[in-house]
Amino acid sequence: MKNIRIANSITEERRTNSMRKHMSNVLLRARNALANPSGDQMTGWLIVVLIVVVVGAVFMTLYQGSITTIWNSIVDKITGLLS
Repeated sequence: MKNIRIANSITEERRTNSMRKHMSNVLLRARNALANPSGDQMTGWLIVVLIVVVVGAVFMTLYQGSITTIWNSIVDKITGLLS
């Protein structure tokens, strides 16, 4: 009987606290933290810069060969035009 009550309470919690509600709350808290006028705006910009750097590092890791090939072809064409 105790297991049924526990299962029912877990099911009820999942119904009332759905993943969509959790994600909405997380995004709302993040927005409030970044847009808080009394808070430090430098922290918000630091978070943005950190996200851009991390995404750039992942991008460079995944596509380093292609970027190197494209960059070398651009340098070759510019060098050819200047010669």
